[in-house]
Amino acid sequence: MITLKRLREETERVIAGLERRGLVVKESIETILEKDALRRDTQTRLEEVQRDVNKLSKEFGAMMASGQKAAAESLRASVQELKDKAKSLETSLEEIEKFVQEQLVLLPNVPHTSVPTGKSAEDNLVVRTEGGKPKVEGKGLPHWEIASKLGIIDFELGVKVTGAGFPVYKGWGARLQRSLINFFLDENTKAGYLEIEPPIMVNEASAYATGQLPDKDGQMYHAPLDGFYMVPTAEVPVTNLYRGVVVEEKELPIRMTAYTPCFRREAGSYGKDVRGLNRLHQFDKVEIVCLERPEISYDRLEEMVQHVEVLLQKLELPYRVLKLCTGDMSFTSALTYDLEVYSIGQDKWLEVSSVSNFEDFQANRLSLRYKRSEDRKNELVHTLNGSSLALPRIVAALLEDHQSMEGILIPKALQPYMGCELIPWNN
Repeated sequence: MITLKRLREETERVIAGLERRGLVVKESIETILEKDALRRDTQTRLEEVQRDVNKLSKEFGAMMASGQKAAAESLRASVQELKDKAKSLETSLEEIEKFVQEQLVLLPNVPHTSVPTGKSAEDNLVVRTEGGKPKVEGKGLPHWEIASKLGIIDFELGVKVTGAGFPVYKGWGARLQRSLINFFLDENTKAGYLEIEPPIMVNEASAYATGQLPDKDGQMYHAPLDGFYMVPTAEVPVTNLYRGVVVEEKELPIRMTAYTPCFRREAGSYGKDVRGLNRLHQFDKVEIVCLERPEISYDRLEEMVQHVEVLLQKLELPYRVLKLCTGDMSFTSALTYDLEVYSIGQDKWLEVSSVSNFEDFQANRLSLRYKRSEDRKNELVHTLNGSSLALPRIVAALLEDHQSMEGILIPKALQPYMGCELIPWNN
């Protein structure tokens, strides 16, 4: 959530930034600022009335103690009148604060100045590409045909048990899932990330704090009886571990990694690259989350991107790094890099990771601050997160790009986890 301080001090810059997202917000922001000015004025008046109440209450007590009951009774009416005024101001203040809060949560984050202006994925900027398109023996099959031929992923059985978008992994398919999860977690912990095993259901406050609510309300699976939401990513529970916390500056950066199954309704996505593993309602993902000082958070972002690149290199997958344009960014992001792997069976690039800096947007909702060592003042931290990595399209790319006449070749880095160098066609 954009801070009121930033709205007041950088009004034109915020408006210009949000307009680059294609939003018309000038009138809305002006209304918020007008209400904020009224809020501060009301707060000042309330404090003045409360001081008068305290002053007269003391005088009333002194009069009663000295036996001036008649004078005290006349003062009682004045005190009650001031108390009624204070109560009215408190009600007005609550209504104004509620209005301001309701309007603020509708505003997305302001894009970083380096984010390219654009309307859709076609306007994203390719930063770099590593590795050429892979060459395979014979005709390159798409992963759903490979999975069927090997008998390792059953999409129809998932439909029977639950519905479309809930595949069943069997044999080598299940082992590949488990191997990738362990490989990613091991690599992340080696890089200094603390492994966390969080809940996979969160309450409304947690979903609100990281920006999924109200923006992604329709995309989340909801258990209304309990008020819980299935996590769309481990970012939500892991970041919320620090909701309402003040950390010492010396504790930063705080790095965490977690594996969770992820659940997304993907409303409105039907017919859009939904075949096979491309778009699922339940999938596995390993996440990295970082809390960092504002002045170096963009250095940390680059470091996180490079870490994900190393994982893709170890999996021997060609990839490219994109900087998302304003029209393709998430609601909460200030800058996002997407990492895509090339799928030879589908002849296209598949997104496997998004690494983002949210600056203080999430921290403001989370009330997450750090205490500066120098002056002991509390400041909002910057939060960052990234997929490290999402499994479905990694599995798709591994099956498609590493197919051979004998079977699916296992990358050297993954062989200790799989216990084999190859998944043979006749397994």
